[in-house]
Amino acid sequence: MPMSEAPSHAALAAGRWHTMSLAEQLGNVGSEVGRAVRAKARGNEGRMIAALDRALELFDLTAADPRLLGRRREVLRAREVVCDFLIGDNQFGSTAQSLDGYFLAFATAARLSR
Repeated sequence: MPMSEAPSHAALAAGRWHTMSLAEQLGNVGSEVGRAVRAKARGNEGRMIAALDRALELFDLTAADPRLLGRRREVLRAREVVCDFLIGDNQFGSTAQSLDGYFLAFATAARLSR
């Protein structure tokens, strides 16, 4: 993201993101990834790119969370897999269903922990 561009999730970037659990964070990332996947399936590149940009912003906020020292590699690998699926050559062989399943597990865990 260019330095002059304001974050899409300004309130989260201001610190609220790091008060959420990892499950909550990745559940929210998954919402944006799901939007990007659906837009790609409909052939709406503009919406896909916008949702991907928001997902990448949330991935970066998650990776910057100081509580995640041991989990940062997983977060960054998930980011790589999402990018590979949406705009890369899909070298990892991901599917819309596999991405949905990965992020749904975090969203479910976040809901159950409330």
